[in-house]
Amino acid sequence: MNIHDILDLLVEKNGSDVHLLAGLPPILRVDGDLIPVPGVDAIGPEEMEMLLDPLMTEEEKQLFASNKEWDFAYQHGDKGRFRINVYHQRGKKAAALRLIPNRIKTIEELNLPRAFEQLATKKQGLVLVTGPTGEGKSTSLAALIDRINTIRNEHILTIEDPVEFIYEPKKSIVSQRELNKDTKDWSVALRSALREDPDVVLIGEMRDYETIAAALTIAETGHLVFATLHTSTAAQTIDRIIDVFPAHQQGQIRQQLASTLEAVISQRLLKKNGGGRLAAFEIMLVNPAIRNLIREQKTYQIDNIIQTTAAEGNMLIENSLLELVQKNAITKEEALKVAFRPEQMQRLLGG
Repeated sequence: MNIHDILDLLVEKNGSDVHLLAGLPPILRVDGDLIPVPGVDAIGPEEMEMLLDPLMTEEEKQLFASNKEWDFAYQHGDKGRFRINVYHQRGKKAAALRLIPNRIKTIEELNLPRAFEQLATKKQGLVLVTGPTGEGKSTSLAALIDRINTIRNEHILTIEDPVEFIYEPKKSIVSQRELNKDTKDWSVALRSALREDPDVVLIGEMRDYETIAAALTIAETGHLVFATLHTSTAAQTIDRIIDVFPAHQQGQIRQQLASTLEAVISQRLLKKNGGGRLAAFEIMLVNPAIRNLIREQKTYQIDNIIQTTAAEGNMLIENSLLELVQKNAITKEEALKVAFRPEQMQRLLGG
């Protein structure tokens, strides 16, 4: 099989990822499970070169050779884009390829909570979508950005590594900047963002002190900022952001975060009964009570506020999981596996 046959197979099976590792056949991730491509031999050094070569430009090959790993995007005809990370393991080349569908699904098609519709109307502030890699954060954010693109007359600026979903201008105009192609550095791109007259800014990932500080500044200066972070609960997300900064700055950052943060949405993908996957969400829409808790260093009380403000759209992930179990969309075991607070989940399930 050549690489395009493998990519076609992933699309056909509605999978999410391809893994290429020396000594193993190509591996597909379908509904969260890793499945070897049947009837294909283990990949040797020559086969690996043949698989990777059509995906990379000469410049990308040189960057991979000098950096030992590289991120880039590849357009596979009209079937989808792939976000690709090539790397080395045990001295041999390897790759992980994530499918990015060509068509951006809508908020309705993804069955996203109503909070996403509310957030699409915000004029300024910081909105974070959190969770580990592979939990659908980019897909949910793309639906949200495309809703803004559809209903609002704005300049949307994205800074990504690499560019994933492609936005066609609708009511808004969209500038998409890719690290290493359109800018050399995250921090430079974020500083430059304020000179590019954006209304909405999407930051692919808040990965360090500089990107977090820049995201807060852009939000504080009257822009709507969306970003992702690899955290779980809303309270943990706030603590993680503050802890990135030196102790002498944390008071100031706490004040900034309390005034700019609009929402933290954490999501997890689960195996759906009957096949396929669906998402469960923890939603924190920031209200005056939560702003006070952030200022007063009492983030440990945020869960209580989320639980008592469900009417505002707030929800712990355990309640989202319970709804899915009650609808027979997922099993109790799946809910317990994903829950952030397993004991609380067990009580809700009656165990």
